[in-house]
Amino acid sequence: MFGISDLISLVISAFIILPAVVFIREMGYVIVSWLFGVIKPRVTIGSGRRVFKFGMFDIRSCYHFYSWFSYDKLKHENKFAYISIYSGPILINLVFGLTINFLIANGVIEEYKTFWDRFVFYAFYYVLFDAVPMTTFNGKPNNGMIIYKMIRYGKRIDSSKEHILPSTSEVEKEYQEYMKEIDENEKKVNKENHY
Repeated sequence: MFGISDLISLVISAFIILPAVVFIREMGYVIVSWLFGVIKPRVTIGSGRRVFKFGMFDIRSCYHFYSWFSYDKLKHENKFAYISIYSGPILINLVFGLTINFLIANGVIEEYKTFWDRFVFYAFYYVLFDAVPMTTFNGKPNNGMIIYKMIRYGKRIDSSKEHILPSTSEVEKEYQEYMKEIDENEKKVNKENHY
């Protein structure tokens, strides 16, 4: 039966553990892209209105939903660079998951074991769905598919022929247009409700 303790666990998983694992995943892109001279990187956490922007971090109001990494350019662009960048999130979650699992198994982390077990679960969840080649619900390839196609065919895949990862400049422009549209819709609704 689903009780209060389960509800508390669900809230902790949805609003703390999952966003932390997603943040670590995005940092996999950042760390590897730095090795190849990334220009103008950005980690966007969440969707909706911007809560704050600090350096390359763009935090949105629904921080627990969606996240992505973007950049404008790499100084050293080649197949190995792209394979490495798309492998970054898989490797970092694998390392974190295995490390925490090792610490749990050896009794180093005994306090808050349930919390850490869930952390390991989500880390391996992202490893699985990042590593197994597939096309996602929106028709875009996941990291595994991108890596597979680059290794097998020696080319990047993307239906739009643009960067698979959006450029930071494009992301900012889209955000500004999105917020303008939301503001206009809110004004229209307020005006209609006023009458």
